[in-house]
Amino acid sequence: MTHTKSDAANAAQSGTFQIGGDLSVNRLGFGAMRVTGQGIWGDPADPAGALETLRRLPDLGVNFIDTADSYGPAVSEELIRTALHPYDTVVIATKGGLTRTGPDQWIPVGRPEYLKQAAHLSRRRLGVDRIDLWQLHRIDPKVPRDEQFDAIKQLMDEGVIRHAGLSEVSVEEIQAAQQVFPVSTVQNLYNLVTRQSEAVLDYCETNNIGFIPWYPLAAGGLAREGSVLSSVAARLNASPSQVALAWVLKRSPVMLPIPGTGKVKHLEENVAAAHLTLTDEDFRALDEVGQQEWQAQQAKKGKKD
Repeated sequence: MTHTKSDAANAAQSGTFQIGGDLSVNRLGFGAMRVTGQGIWGDPADPAGALETLRRLPDLGVNFIDTADSYGPAVSEELIRTALHPYDTVVIATKGGLTRTGPDQWIPVGRPEYLKQAAHLSRRRLGVDRIDLWQLHRIDPKVPRDEQFDAIKQLMDEGVIRHAGLSEVSVEEIQAAQQVFPVSTVQNLYNLVTRQSEAVLDYCETNNIGFIPWYPLAAGGLAREGSVLSSVAARLNASPSQVALAWVLKRSPVMLPIPGTGKVKHLEENVAAAHLTLTDEDFRALDEVGQQEWQAQQAKKGKKD
């Protein structure tokens, strides 16, 4: 038995963060990638279930939703509008800069005119006058990055977007972007057992930049029976993935995890992680085994290379 809606869990229990210093959201958000079809392509297999999941978010205190024009493409943004517009207290963040040629195909395009078009189209699909948070999905290596950053600055100056962020970047790339526009968020892969972005997270915390970890539930081999993770989960009457998410939330006050799903039941289980309280001892023990798992993965990869 794990924590579910019967525990009256609410994303507000995760605390709040001010994106860009003036846009308050509950720290436990929702990633809307999984409300699309297989390979993040086309319509979801269960459209009614996807809409029901999205409509459940405000009831659970989830007021920060992360999506992208490339999810579907367009499908995720359109479903969000159908389910939740007008958004009232919900902040919709979206991304642009990746094109789609088929299921699981992601190709960066960072030409300024393309990025500007992407933001305008997202604004139209979402039905908003201004996008609260627009993020560059990837820096396109084929286009000078300053041209991409300049396009973002222009979108801010024109009132198309309110705040801007980056995804899958290094500290040096954040600093370069900060010379052009205020970086409000950074979205990198991060979880208990995937730690290549520790320096980026530390930089974000120091500079009050929201850090949005994607794939935050992963626990690798730590979920096995008898592990530190499973014993903490058993003691808290929670699932290993709920504990892994609670660990991510406790890791930093700028952390904004966005676990995603197309099913209400999974959504309720994820939100219930905000209800969990890890002791400092639990956090340190999990951190240690998470680091060990990450180092083991790297060593294994090094041997293959």
